[in-house]
Amino acid sequence: MHPNPAFRAEARTRHIDFARERAFGVLAVSTQAAPLLSHVPFLLNEDAAWADLHLVRSNPIVRVLKRSQPARIAVSGPDGYVSPDWYGIDDQVPTWNYVAVHLTGNLELRPMDELRDVLDRLTAEFENRLLPKPPWMASKMAEEALDRMMRMIVPCRLNISDIDGTWKLNQNKPDEVRLAAADHIGSGGVGSEIAQLAALMRET
Repeated sequence: MHPNPAFRAEARTRHIDFARERAFGVLAVSTQAAPLLSHVPFLLNEDAAWADLHLVRSNPIVRVLKRSQPARIAVSGPDGYVSPDWYGIDDQVPTWNYVAVHLTGNLELRPMDELRDVLDRLTAEFENRLLPKPPWMASKMAEEALDRMMRMIVPCRLNISDIDGTWKLNQNKPDEVRLAAADHIGSGGVGSEIAQLAALMRET
């Protein structure tokens, strides 16, 4: 997380809302070697006390979960390069604006009899975002095929102890400077989801 307090003043509820809407992030578990990483969809429960997810049984993270492990899910949002020329003031340097929320806690394996519920809830969440398309449901699969695929994955839960975030959107600049940079980003900057990034910079 960026240490500048200007970029870390958003309310915890905004971090939660962002993570819940995004529902996809990089799961990181530390080891004696490099951290183990996995890109996962997840579901936050109502009060954001935990996030449910699943992993392929052969994932190296699963092999270290004989007991719960400290872990973090990094949820990335829009991001983009900011050229110093866009500010309209002197003596500036290039930077990169971004939104990121971290969910930190302990990752545990859950009982296998919870797997179907996790899968159904994950599927329902994302299928409902595609309405009015008729939702896909696991019941559309042949039972033998579904059972075979479910044997390859395991349910997991991140019990969340801390939620923090960085909303680096040029809040440390005067309004007119920040808005000028937002206009340039929105009209063809370099990054991911730059239109959304520009909108966030304007509303900050």
